[in-house]
Amino acid sequence: MRGFGAGALGRVVRSGVGRRRVQTVVIAVATMMAVAAAVVAGSLMVAAEAPFDRAFGQQRGAHLTAEFDPAEADTAGIEGTARLDGVTATAGPYPSARIHVVDAEGRRTPELLLVGRSGPRADVDDLDLTEGRWATKPGEIVLGTSFIGPAFELGSTLRISEAADGPALTLVGFATSVSETAEAWVTPAQVRALASKDTPLASQMLYRFDPAPSKSEIGEHREALAAALPSDALLGTQSYLDTKRAADQGAAPTIPFLIAFGVLGIVMSVIIVASVISGAVGVGLRRIGILKAIGFTPRQVVRAYVAQALIPAGAGIALGVVLGNLLAVPLLADTEQAYGTASLSVAWWVDVVVVAGALLVVGIAALVPALRAGRLRTVEAIAVGRAPRTGRGRWAHRAAGRLPLPRAVTYGLAAPFAHPVRALAMLLAVAFGTVAATFAVGLTASLNAVGTAQDPEDRAAVTAFTGMPSPHGGPPPAGDRSEIPAVDPAQARAAIEAQAGTASSYGKTQEEATVAGVSGSVRAGLYQGDFRVGGYEMISGHWLTGPGQVVVPSRFLETTGAEVGDTVKVTLHKDTRALRIVGEAFDTSDDTLEIHADLTDFPAIQPRVYLIEVDDGVDPAQYAQKLAAALRPLGGDAMANSPSERDNFALILQSMAALLTLMLVCVAGLGVLNSVVLDTRERVHDLGVCKALGMSPRQTVGLVLASVAGIGVLGALLGVPAGFALHGYVLPVMGHAAGTDLPPSVLDVYDVPQLVLLGLAGILIALLGALLPASWAARSRTATALRTE
Repeated sequence: MRGFGAGALGRVVRSGVGRRRVQTVVIAVATMMAVAAAVVAGSLMVAAEAPFDRAFGQQRGAHLTAEFDPAEADTAGIEGTARLDGVTATAGPYPSARIHVVDAEGRRTPELLLVGRSGPRADVDDLDLTEGRWATKPGEIVLGTSFIGPAFELGSTLRISEAADGPALTLVGFATSVSETAEAWVTPAQVRALASKDTPLASQMLYRFDPAPSKSEIGEHREALAAALPSDALLGTQSYLDTKRAADQGAAPTIPFLIAFGVLGIVMSVIIVASVISGAVGVGLRRIGILKAIGFTPRQVVRAYVAQALIPAGAGIALGVVLGNLLAVPLLADTEQAYGTASLSVAWWVDVVVVAGALLVVGIAALVPALRAGRLRTVEAIAVGRAPRTGRGRWAHRAAGRLPLPRAVTYGLAAPFAHPVRALAMLLAVAFGTVAATFAVGLTASLNAVGTAQDPEDRAAVTAFTGMPSPHGGPPPAGDRSEIPAVDPAQARAAIEAQAGTASSYGKTQEEATVAGVSGSVRAGLYQGDFRVGGYEMISGHWLTGPGQVVVPSRFLETTGAEVGDTVKVTLHKDTRALRIVGEAFDTSDDTLEIHADLTDFPAIQPRVYLIEVDDGVDPAQYAQKLAAALRPLGGDAMANSPSERDNFALILQSMAALLTLMLVCVAGLGVLNSVVLDTRERVHDLGVCKALGMSPRQTVGLVLASVAGIGVLGALLGVPAGFALHGYVLPVMGHAAGTDLPPSVLDVYDVPQLVLLGLAGILIALLGALLPASWAARSRTATALRTE
């Protein structure tokens, strides 16, 4: 058989690839999309693994951030702390100050930590500049990425005070600090220029230790810093462990979501690639018989057909890796914002694993039918390759023939039973695509419900402050501000009620309290006035309706073992009250254990803030300016809540779900397209006979579409319940990762008409996948079809 050496094999392979151009293109495109989906899914699953630790290492994050009083410790003394035991790297000292920023619409942010740095690069806290550029001269400012939104756009002007002649800064960039060492950055000279009696200057120093310190070791390093400088020099510190805990908790809910889509994408990719390749080899059995008849050995036949599958699949794999990396970029950018981390990219080994896995799947999928073909006798291979196995699916044709439908439709409905394995692959593709669509629709609706049920304090249009110091304001500010007067809450309430445009308002304060059965302190949110609009979404029970009641989050019930209806003792400022648990609140604010009670139970405490809703048509920014003008002489203040400061976590997940679902639906459609192309090519002779007997092009299209309609219906019947069940499983897991159960409004988001439409979407996936080959079959001439094998 020397005549059939490598040269003959090469010609056979090239001929097979070139002759079946449509099939070759379908193999390449389907494999490309499947591999791209696998790359994206794998990248997101990797990104969900310890995102904070990865970003912290890339940015050389600060294990300890310290603020010093420059009046008590000079620069040389602060720099000398770099030589303390365990310190491996430092950055600073940087001048810092705490400021308020007013956007172009007059909205005033909470107090921000402003740090002066000459550039984003540093040995510690190497910032990631995500948009724009760094502030290189006075009058420019860079904000943290949490401020990205309509209120803060590159090039906009921000003012440090609401006065018309107040200092103005141009927003030139956004940066991410995984250590959260600051919310805004300017040049060092700019910080010093902004310093005043009300905005005292401080010095910030950043430290790294080796190995990474534990909580107790952080305390020891803090004590060493305090001992190395004058007693009043150290103003405050921030541990990376606090930042890590908050970041991990913020990332935790996304992990089940990414794993669900990742598994869907990878499983569907394997199914599509395997069905595409095995179908392509299986449809060439008759040609295999002809090759055997002219002298090819079984081994040569196997090699030839495996190579014919690998060539277009290999091109699709290469293109799929490139496409997957491109598609992963925006999704990973969304993931960075969701996690509050930086510099996420596709890991190189993900590409390697996906390529190796795809080649393995292609090789096995091609080898199995090729080995079967190689073992067939020549005559048998020619006979089997001409048509489906004799007798297969006849019962289906007889049963379909009894239906009161046109013959072309019944013929198409029975066609899949001639190739049960191929029909099963098509069914799985449609089912998985329907699962992805159903899950994505439910996830989007649930995230919208979560946004509606978010912390009521964030929903308020305007927040008024009494000026009283809060124990939950973060690291202590530099300087002594005890001389700032606090407005009498009664005066603040009167000013709010007198302000035109006020729809409703209620007072709130937060205090550290102790609760019997809970170790350590808990945060007590106390309410005064008409606080029904400030109620949380309830998982069980009801919101506060009067004194003697307490509403708790899910974490409280899990920690204490209590249930709704039980009584707990709450002690606040040595005042103890027995309060009955009347409800379980959906509270996603942070990782701090918080309870909610009526301020009437603790009359010695006064509200620190008032949450205000304004009348329809009233601009919150203008309302806040007028109210602030009335409160500031009394020692209070007011600001409109900026939409850019609200959590964009739900929007990020929605965009990720939309892109991932679109990819998976495209992969499913391509799987259907491939199967129908193979089936149409295989049955082209039968179609020619049908056309010769009078079948019109419209009937031909109906026949081909009917061949996938039944699979579409069955795929929808399987996919919609599976997607519904996946949503019901993943959402509670996401909630538990965030430390809370979910209320019915978040879980029960499907209705019957919506589920019916999702079922129709599954059928639509099948029909759209079959539309192209159906059109080709309708356009083919009868004589050409009769000659084609």
